[in-house]
Amino acid sequence: MPDRRSYGDPCGVARALDVVGERWALLVVRELLLGPKRYTDLARGLGASSPTVLSQRLRDLEAAGIVTRSVAGPPVGGRVYALTSRGRELEDVLLALGRWGSRTVQTSAGELGTDAFVLALRTVADPARLAGWSARVELAVDDPMAPDRVTLTVADGRLSAVRGTTGAPDAVLSGAPAVLRPVAFGRRSLDDALAAGDLRVDGDVEVVRRLLGTLVPPVPA
Repeated sequence: MPDRRSYGDPCGVARALDVVGERWALLVVRELLLGPKRYTDLARGLGASSPTVLSQRLRDLEAAGIVTRSVAGPPVGGRVYALTSRGRELEDVLLALGRWGSRTVQTSAGELGTDAFVLALRTVADPARLAGWSARVELAVDDPMAPDRVTLTVADGRLSAVRGTTGAPDAVLSGAPAVLRPVAFGRRSLDDALAAGDLRVDGDVEVVRRLLGTLVPPVPA
């Protein structure tokens, strides 16, 4: 008898959904794209998921070879979850899915967490505007509940991201999530946020300005 959670269909799409089609599975992958996380950090990023469901999804993904669990040393400490090489292959899938979904009318009143925000930046970054230059901008998210640092890198016509710092960036953009998001998505100008003291740029502000200029809001479907 086939697994009750399997589509029993030999199509590659169906086989993929057998592995990552359960509720919350792809969002767990999203939360790990920037790097390893502790369970508590995953639970914070996926606040609408119950502990029971989240724990089950992690077990499922670990059994499928998509997520690995280990014990990290300082400064993280404790048990952490990370994507395997097979799990990282889902990165382009999530970017494409996010790009497709961003054209759907938003009905949720929830706020984007840092991982979802960075994924959104990558989905709306225009490859044509990214081509022909390179830069590294560190994003310092001043969130009292979950402060974070993410390094955004422009290279080879692509915007990539990783949690933490990676050497000397061209600029550091710092601010609260409630300010970073409207500036990133064109609902408030960078100059206005800087003049008001709501954002701060350490380093080359023109690099930040150019990076923001690569972000093209999606056209609703």
